[in-house]
Amino acid sequence: MALKARMSANPIVVVAIVTALSLLGDSMLYIALPIYWESAGLESIWQVGVLLSINRFIRLPFSPIIGWVYNHISLKTGMVIAILLGGFTTIGYGIFEGFAAWVILRALWGVAWSFFRIGGLSIVAVHADKEHRGRSMGLYNGLYRTGSLMGMLIGGLLVPFIGLSTVAIGFGLLTLLGLPLLAASTISHGQADLEKKEDVKQGKAFIGKPGYKMTIIVSGFFIAMLYQGILASTLSSVIGHFYGEHISILNVVVSVTLLSGIIQAMRWGWEPFLGRAVGHWSDGSRGRLPIFISSLVFAGVVFGMISLSLPIGVWLFITLLALAGATILTTIIDTIALDTSKTANVVSFLTIYAVAQDVGAALGPVLGYFLLQFGAGFSYLYWGGAAILFVLAMSWSVVEKKA
Repeated sequence: MALKARMSANPIVVVAIVTALSLLGDSMLYIALPIYWESAGLESIWQVGVLLSINRFIRLPFSPIIGWVYNHISLKTGMVIAILLGGFTTIGYGIFEGFAAWVILRALWGVAWSFFRIGGLSIVAVHADKEHRGRSMGLYNGLYRTGSLMGMLIGGLLVPFIGLSTVAIGFGLLTLLGLPLLAASTISHGQADLEKKEDVKQGKAFIGKPGYKMTIIVSGFFIAMLYQGILASTLSSVIGHFYGEHISILNVVVSVTLLSGIIQAMRWGWEPFLGRAVGHWSDGSRGRLPIFISSLVFAGVVFGMISLSLPIGVWLFITLLALAGATILTTIIDTIALDTSKTANVVSFLTIYAVAQDVGAALGPVLGYFLLQFGAGFSYLYWGGAAILFVLAMSWSVVEKKA
C-alpha cells in the first residue's frame, strides 16, 4: 500500500512542481512592481493595482471555457498549454513595456492560471488513492505554493541588483523547464479517467447530491474571500492602523509592508508540511467533516481577534494561528471537493468550484476596503468574517448528520 501511494503521488508531485515554477514570476511582481513600476514603462502607480488584479477578474469568464476545453483534451495537453502561456507571459514582463502590453500579458497569465488550477485539481483527483486523497491534496497545495514563497524571496532579493526585466526573463525560462518534467511524467492522457465515477457506499450517497455539492462550492467561495481576498489585501492596513508605519520587534524596527510580507511568506513556508499533515489526518477513521467543523470554529475565533488592539507579540501569534487556519481549511475543503468530484464529471465540478474560489478572492478586497471606510471597519470586517466561519461550521454540522 505504501509503495502504491508513493507511485500514485508521482504525477501529483510533478504537477505541483510545474505549477510552483510558473508562480515565480507572478509572485515576484507583487513584491517588485509596486516599487519598480517605472522600469516596466508604467506611467502611474494606479496602473500597478490594475495589473495585479486583472488576472483574477479575467479568470471569471474564462474558467468555464477552460473547463469545457479540458473535457475535450487530455490533462497533460492542458498543462502543456498552461506552461507555454505562463512561461511566455513571464518572459514578456522582461521584454515588453507599457500599460497596454502588460494588461495583455497579465490577462494571458490569468488564462494560464485557470489551466493550471483546473488541471492540477483534476490530476490530484485522478491520481490520488482514495485512502490517501487528503495527504495528496495537502502535498499538492503545499508544494505548488512554495513557488509563491520563492518568487517573493528571490525576486525581492535580485530585482534591486539585476533589474525587473532580467529576473522576469529568468523566471520565465524556469517556468518552461516544466515541459520536460511534464513529458517524463505518467499523468493520465485519456478522458476515461475523468469520466470514471467511484461507487459510493449506500450510507455515503449523500455526497453526490446537489445540496452537498452546493455547500462545498459556497464554502470554497467564502474561504477564498476571507483569506485570499480580505486577509491578504488588508493585513498591511491592520498593522498600520494599530501599530503605525514602523514597528519595533525585539529592538528591530521594520516597516508595515515588510512585516506583512514576512507574515504571509511564513505561511508559504509551512504549507508543504502542515498541509500534508492535515490532509493525512483527514484521511483517518474519523473522516474529514469532524476535523473541518472544529477547524472552522477555531479559525473563526482567531480570524476575529486579528481586529483587536493587542500587544504586538500576542497579535503576531494570533495572526499566525489565523494563517495556519487558512492552510487547514483550504486543504480540507479542497479534498472534500475532490471526493465529491469523483461522483460526477471531475473537470466539470472542479471548474465550478475553482470559479467560486476566484469570485470570492476577487470580491474580498472590494468588500474589505468598502468596510474599512467606516469607523469600526476593522471590527466589522474581521468579526463579520468570523461570523461567516461560524455559520459554515453550523451548516456543516447539519450536513454531517445527513451524510
